[in-house]
Amino acid sequence: MNETRRAVLAALADGPVTGPDLADSLGVSRAAVWKHVEALRDDGFDVQSVDDGYTLTGVPDYGGAAVAFELDADFDVEYHDALPSTNDRARELAADGASDVAVIADRQTGGRGRRGREWSSPSGGVWMSLVLRPDVPPARVPLLTLAAAVAVTDAAREAGVDAAIKWPNDVIVPDAGDDSGRGGAKLCGVLTEMEGEASRVSWVVVGIGANVDVDPDELAGDATSVRAEVGDVPRRAFVQRVLERFDELRSDPAGIVDAWRERAATLGERVRVETTDGDIEGDAVDVTEYGALVVDTEDGERVVHAGDCQHLRTT
Repeated sequence: MNETRRAVLAALADGPVTGPDLADSLGVSRAAVWKHVEALRDDGFDVQSVDDGYTLTGVPDYGGAAVAFELDADFDVEYHDALPSTNDRARELAADGASDVAVIADRQTGGRGRRGREWSSPSGGVWMSLVLRPDVPPARVPLLTLAAAVAVTDAAREAGVDAAIKWPNDVIVPDAGDDSGRGGAKLCGVLTEMEGEASRVSWVVVGIGANVDVDPDELAGDATSVRAEVGDVPRRAFVQRVLERFDELRSDPAGIVDAWRERAATLGERVRVETTDGDIEGDAVDVTEYGALVVDTEDGERVVHAGDCQHLRTT
C-alpha cells in the first residue's frame, strides 16, 4: 500500500471526511482521492459515502492491506493468495535488496519445514516470511529464530492458547501425557535461512508457519491449531501481534534469550537430541546467549547448536 493510500485510509478511519478536504490535506486531486477510495473498496475495506463525506465502517478479515492497516511494526507487507513457499519469495526479494518485508500467503502449495520436511499449509494458517538485514554477526542470527518463536507464543497465549516453545524452533501446546517425544501438539514451526560471509550477514529470511484458523480435520496427527484449542481467532490480529512482538524483540537482542527461557517447554526436561555427530541424551538445563541448548549428560554438559530434540518421559 503506497503512502498516499495509507494516509487516505487513516483519515477515513478517524471519521467522516469529504473528498475536497482529503484532496487539500494530501495535496492530490479529487479524482485521485476517488481512485484511492475505490482501490480500498476493491481491497475489501467498507468505505461508506455519508452526508459528511466518506467514512470507514469495516476492515477486511485478511489480506495485505488489512494486515498493514494500523500495524505498529516497521514492515512492508506483500500478500499473495497462494505461493509455493513464502521463504522462496522472500529470498527473491532479499536478493533484490529488499529489507523489512513480510511476505504472507493465504496458503502454500509447497511449504516445507526443517530438513526439507513437508509442511501442510492450507488456507486459514499464517504462512509468513520476514526479509531482514540485521546488523549482527552470523553467530547471532539464531536469536532471530528464538525471537520469532517467542512472538508466536505470545500471540497464541494472548488468544487463550497454552503455548510454549520446544527447542529450537517449534511452538507447541504441551501435553504431560505425550510419549511421542514431541512434547505436545505442534502449533507453529520457524525456518530461518541466511546468506552472508564469515563476519557479515547479507540477509536473513525467517519463515513462520502457524496453524491459526485451520480446521482440526485438516491437521496432521501431531499438529494442533489455535481454532482447535480455543475457537476462531482473527488471523489479521494474530499476524499483527506476531509482527509487532517480533519488532520489539529484535530491537532488544539482550532480552530475547530471557524471553525464550520464560516460555520454554524444553528446559528442565529429559531430552535426546539427534545431531549429525550422534545422539546426545541428558537433562536440558539452559540455552546459551546464541540460543544453543545446554544438555547435562552423564559425561558433563554438552552445548548443542543444531539438531532434532525429543522430550523423553521419565518414570
